[in-house]
Amino acid sequence: MRVQLKTSYHHDIRLFPDARRALRFAGLVALAIALPFGLDDFLIGEATNVLIWAIAGMGLMVLTGHAGQPSLGHAAFLAAGCYVNAILMERFGLPFLASFTLAGIVTGLAGVLIAIPALRLHGIYLAIATLALSVLTEDIIVLAEPWTGGVVGLVAPTITIAGVEVDRYGSPDRFYWLCLAVALLVTLGYRNVLRASLGRAFVAVRDSEVSAQAMGVNLARTKAAAFGLSCMVTGWAGALMGHFFFTFNHEVFTIVISIQLLLMIVIGGLGSIQGAWYGAIVVGIVPQAINVARDWVTGAFGGGGLAIPGIEAGIFGLILVFFILFEPLGIHGRIMKWRVWFDLFPLCRRDMFRRQKSYLRTERMR
Repeated sequence: MRVQLKTSYHHDIRLFPDARRALRFAGLVALAIALPFGLDDFLIGEATNVLIWAIAGMGLMVLTGHAGQPSLGHAAFLAAGCYVNAILMERFGLPFLASFTLAGIVTGLAGVLIAIPALRLHGIYLAIATLALSVLTEDIIVLAEPWTGGVVGLVAPTITIAGVEVDRYGSPDRFYWLCLAVALLVTLGYRNVLRASLGRAFVAVRDSEVSAQAMGVNLARTKAAAFGLSCMVTGWAGALMGHFFFTFNHEVFTIVISIQLLLMIVIGGLGSIQGAWYGAIVVGIVPQAINVARDWVTGAFGGGGLAIPGIEAGIFGLILVFFILFEPLGIHGRIMKWRVWFDLFPLCRRDMFRRQKSYLRTERMR
């Protein structure tokens, strides 16, 4: 059994709990950097898609997983980051790094403004309000045709960084490394926020708003900060998503994207950065697994291409029901249970991870 000895409070807020965990993450980063050298262009594109979904998932995880504020409207902030980045590059001639940074900042400020009237909403009411925002954004994109192109949409300008062109189709490996760099920076920033007092305030508000307020946490300021950080990261994911799709309009950022984002972080594991990455991998693998299974069925039984409308959404729904029933902590929760089981072996008990049906008494006052 491995026991981690802590002799200081700073051990609880270190970037990595121990050297072994740091080496593990360094190995994963090295593997991710070397990945394009062993894959073809199609698989590089799929890996890039996973990175973009991971960034968007981390954006929603800040708000829902750690601050406890459910949202069904993050497709609106994806669209905001995508369109702001494209407009700044095309209309104002800004370089990509400047437009990309401003796209996240503008989307974050929009999230803070949205949070001000939504601060008094909780639970399902907040989810409905954000859902209405997502639906409204589609109409705004169509009505703002002089800037957004309406139903025709826009074409993402070519990315140029230090004289090097980065194109999703012309140079997929460079675009992959760009998305990887953004994903790593967002992950590092996210981890540092959780180590700070702001991150602990997020968790306190999520667990019990009454208890957090009793300990001196400013609820309005904390929720506004959670909305701002979440929307800023989501805006950066939307900017990269626009370059990934190359052409986009209002139909790209539908309510389905918001629901898929929420399903992704629930399946991956709420309340953990790793959960956003695990969920992004599931979102990237499931559509391709469906295509492979369809080709196998067609080859085995003959006939034309097999196409079942709504099969992808149905499979995502089945996966979500499975995790809610058997593993509500998601993929990350299951991995952590396995790790604890092996660390405690042979002293582990059979009912060690039995779910506790209890709630905080302070929540009765809400």
